[in-house]
Amino acid sequence: MKTKKQKGNSTFEKFASKVSKAAGSTTAFLSAFLIVVIWAICGPIFDYSETWQLVINTGTTIITFLMVFLIQKAQNKDSLAIQLKLNELVASNEYSSNSLVDIESMTEEEMIIVQKYYHRLSELAKKEESFQKSHSIAEAHEQHERKDKKRTQIRTKNK
Repeated sequence: MKTKKQKGNSTFEKFASKVSKAAGSTTAFLSAFLIVVIWAICGPIFDYSETWQLVINTGTTIITFLMVFLIQKAQNKDSLAIQLKLNELVASNEYSSNSLVDIESMTEEEMIIVQKYYHRLSELAKKEESFQKSHSIAEAHEQHERKDKKRTQIRTKNK
């Protein structure tokens, strides 16, 4: 059962989503462009007065101010949905690292550490014969070490 607060959020979310989609449409752009053209044409009629300038400045400032919040609300919801979908993919794949689930809650420093691991994984993958293989960091490292040991054994035998 939804509470009043949840229902209000739901209404605002729907409104924000619809407005942000509409604001990104060709119709919205053409409308804004038409308003600017009409405003520019009216310049000589109003003698390019301060009031004439104030109309466009005030209008664009108010619209921009409100749109920032609406678009951010819609973007936050979309971002959360993407994160949840990615978490589901990571959690459902038996070969992926579950440490990546909910990675967005890590600090930036922790994320940089994870980034270094993936950089290392990329370096190991470049040494692989096939670029189409995918491994977890630990698996790739173990496989690389096994190959290294075999190469060392082969070199030792050949000497």
